[in-house]
Amino acid sequence: MTSAKIEVLPMSRGRFITFEGIDGCGKTTQFHMLGHWLRDQARQVVETVEPGGTSIGQQIRKILLNPENFDLRAPAELLLYFASRAQNVDQVIRPALEAGQIVLCDRFTDSTLVYQGCGRGLDPATVLQLDRIACAGLKPDTTILIDIDLETSLTRARRRNERMGLAESRIDDESSAFHGRVRAGYLALAAAEPERIKVVDGRASIGEVAMRIREVLRDRV
Repeated sequence: MTSAKIEVLPMSRGRFITFEGIDGCGKTTQFHMLGHWLRDQARQVVETVEPGGTSIGQQIRKILLNPENFDLRAPAELLLYFASRAQNVDQVIRPALEAGQIVLCDRFTDSTLVYQGCGRGLDPATVLQLDRIACAGLKPDTTILIDIDLETSLTRARRRNERMGLAESRIDDESSAFHGRVRAGYLALAAAEPERIKVVDGRASIGEVAMRIREVLRDRV
């Protein structure tokens, strides 16, 4: 994957932290654990998710992740992700940052660069152009990339879907080659932006991964 950096404009007083990783990496668990830990430190925290985060975003999420929508074409998928993101940025993320709060987001534009860019083969320049429209220069201060091997990822994703049902399994159902391209894309982004994107090994225990994330963020929040 060629280097693709998100344009950044001056940030607000808050801190914007995103969580990224291939399916089954444990990022959502760690995302919520970090929120609890920060609140224990008397910090004001807003948690949001992509796609979703707002009532409108949740409606878009149902379209994007429903396995019945197997014929959803890549350009339409890309536009739907950014429609959800634009609503989330304007309604939730920017107001919280302007109020000086810490915003934790489960996925952001990095996900789109690797899933729709590397996975689907869409032009990263198109993804970044839409990012400029939807996010108007908003960029995470820190991104936690939880990395695991492909076999572990697919095994965990299957177990999760068996436990929770298949209502949001459309992306999980993609081929192992697709998920391999996504992981490679994430690692390429991390190599291109090592100061922002911090890679954490997700194969350790939940508690160990949580401690490593806190160490990464200790001087950043």
